[in-house]
Amino acid sequence: MAKGKNYKAAAAKVELGKIYETAEAVDLVKEAAFAKFDETVEASVKLNIKKSHSVRDTVSLPNQFTAEKKILVFAKGDKAKEAQEAGAAYVGDDDLVEKIKGGWLDFDICVATPDMMREVGKLGPVLGRRGLMPNPKTRTVTMDIKGALAELKQGRVEYRADKTGVVHLAVGKVSMDAAKIAENFEVFINDLKKKRPADVKGDFVKSIALSSTMGPGVKVVVKE
Repeated sequence: MAKGKNYKAAAAKVELGKIYETAEAVDLVKEAAFAKFDETVEASVKLNIKKSHSVRDTVSLPNQFTAEKKILVFAKGDKAKEAQEAGAAYVGDDDLVEKIKGGWLDFDICVATPDMMREVGKLGPVLGRRGLMPNPKTRTVTMDIKGALAELKQGRVEYRADKTGVVHLAVGKVSMDAAKIAENFEVFINDLKKKRPADVKGDFVKSIALSSTMGPGVKVVVKE
C-alpha cells in the first residue's frame, strides 16, 4: 500500500535497523506522530510460542489514558447489589442475557459471577466475537465483584496473543507525558514476560515495537 508524504516524513525520523531503548523509542514515537487527532501509542510484541500455547491475561496500567469504560455485571441477589454499589453501568441476570440476544451491546466490559456463566455462556457467539466474554483467566468471572470493578476502573486491561503470536496493547496517547507512556509500557512488558510457557525454548520475546496510530513502528530493545 502506498504511503503518504506525511508518513514518509515521519518514517525518515526512524533510523533503519536501529533498536532503541524504551525512553528514546517513546520520544521518537511522539515526535513522529503527525495526525490531527490524539493518536494512541501501541506496543506490538512478537512472541516465540506455538499455536497450542495460550498467552492471555490482564494487567493494570498505572497511568490512565482512556475514558471510563461501561462495565456490565451479570449477577443476582447480594452480588448484584455489590455491583451497583461498586459503580457498574449495568447490572442484571436473565434480563440482560435476553437484551443482548436482541442485539443490545452498549457496554465495554463484561463481568459475571460463576453461577451466571451457564446463561452467559449462551451468548458466546455474540460476546466471543467481540472479546467480551467473561473469563476466569482474566478475572472477569469472579465472586469478588467489588475488587474486579475497582481494578477495571483503575485501568486494568486485557491482552492476548493472536494467531500469529503477536500481542498488541495500547499503552498511552501521544499527548501524554513520555515518562508515563514508558511506565505503562514497562509494566505491560514485565507482566507479559511472566506468562512464558514452560516448554518454550530460547527467547520468549522475539521483538517489540512501539508506534502511534498513524505513525511508523519503532523497534525497542528486548531485555530478557
